[in-house]
Amino acid sequence: MLTMKDIIRDGHPTLHQKAEPVQFPLSDEDRQTLNDMLTFLHNSQDPEIAKKYNLRSGVGLAAPQINVPKRMFAIYLPDDGNGKSYDMVIINPKIVSHSVQEGYLPTGEGCLSVDRDIPGLVHRHYRIKLKGYDMEGNEISLRLKGYPAIVFQHELDHLNGVMFYEHINDNDPLTPHEGAIEV
Repeated sequence: MLTMKDIIRDGHPTLHQKAEPVQFPLSDEDRQTLNDMLTFLHNSQDPEIAKKYNLRSGVGLAAPQINVPKRMFAIYLPDDGNGKSYDMVIINPKIVSHSVQEGYLPTGEGCLSVDRDIPGLVHRHYRIKLKGYDMEGNEISLRLKGYPAIVFQHELDHLNGVMFYEHINDNDPLTPHEGAIEV
């Protein structure tokens, strides 16, 4: 079972490198890693389990965050606020189209690999179309907007060695971009 000790922290070199594509068919090790990542997210959102194992709550976890530099992540978003839920892993994801319009979380973003609050708005595409693969190698195509789009982009950034705070404007961290939607 993954716990917070398995999650590498900001400053670790793996968090700042581009992850490698995953080969199919998946190895048993990759399959186990993905299952462990998804289980961690479920456990982190269960109040009793989270308290027992001192887990911080998370909705996404990318393989580089557990020091596995591969292009795969897990998402557990039981309710996106619009009646949809996401409980999945996605392998070799890429954004194939996106809106010009931006969205942001008014409280900023957090990360399981970052142990401090970093104030500032992270502007991301409000809508994205994402493609990737499931564990069996079947193509997944998702159209996402609002909060789920932000979550998937945050995890995709981890696969490219980018941390959320790199998107924050150092000179004016709390001012929304013109036309950006508060999510």
